[in-house]
Amino acid sequence: MRALVTGGAGFIGSHLAEALLKCGDEVRIIDCFNDYYDPARKRDNLAGILDAVELVEDDLLVTDLAALLDGIDVVFHQAGQPGVRLSWSDGFPAYDANNVLVTQRLLEACRDHPLRRFVFAGSSSVYGEAERYPTEEDDLPRPRSPYGITKLAAEHLCSLYGAMWDVPTVSLRYFTVFGPRQRPDMAFHRLCEALVTGTPFPRFGDGSQIRDFTFVDDIVRANLAAAESDLPPGEVVNIAGGSSVSLAEVIALIEEIGSATIPVEHHPAQSGDVSRTGGSIERAKNLLGWSPQVSLRAGLERQLDWHGTHR
Repeated sequence: MRALVTGGAGFIGSHLAEALLKCGDEVRIIDCFNDYYDPARKRDNLAGILDAVELVEDDLLVTDLAALLDGIDVVFHQAGQPGVRLSWSDGFPAYDANNVLVTQRLLEACRDHPLRRFVFAGSSSVYGEAERYPTEEDDLPRPRSPYGITKLAAEHLCSLYGAMWDVPTVSLRYFTVFGPRQRPDMAFHRLCEALVTGTPFPRFGDGSQIRDFTFVDDIVRANLAAAESDLPPGEVVNIAGGSSVSLAEVIALIEEIGSATIPVEHHPAQSGDVSRTGGSIERAKNLLGWSPQVSLRAGLERQLDWHGTHR
């Protein structure tokens, strides 16, 4: 298989590229190395595979997509503007451009390109405050942030191009991904750093918010399964780890694993944050033959080990 991984220098994209190489696949990565966080971190993500991949340093908004797609069998569209808190106000144009316009541009280029699969990195943020848990794919999406709205719009574009033009899209709705190389703005990264260094962890809200956490290796397996499975164009599938716990419980678990206390700074809850997430994975089991394999504790042990050895 010849695979294109957009955003391939990022947290999930770099893990996915590694897994594809281990499968014997040819990998082309495109990444613009923007400054949402330190680009040097992204380059470090690729340090072990740089000689084995084709790296294109360019922006998907302007790059020659015909050349980028040349020879490609499967597109793993992982690129996007992440984060809820910066998507409000003046931050929104970047989310519109990098999540919606980029996806539409890429899908348009794929209309006339023979692909086996187009796998889109969706988000559980599309659900907002869901009416029930575990939330199913057909439940009404009600995003609570501009970020969630742009991810839903991009997902709808994938389904639309699947229905209208038979672009073989599938959207995987990721539920809070964690693991080694996690983005530095994410809670688990900050918690692990706080434990290792003794610096305070900024906790937004009272710690009662619940998330369904999914280890990055399980996310990668879902992507590989989606690329190989026989699915109708436009399918949407939850990818959830099944470990819905509160932030306060996560803090206690990391302290237990690391045998240390994490100093906590208390901050008000942020606009756009939801009280709970939790996804049904029945469709993933039925269509992809996928279920999570890494528990929250085992995944946190691996992430903490990474923080300890990469300082």
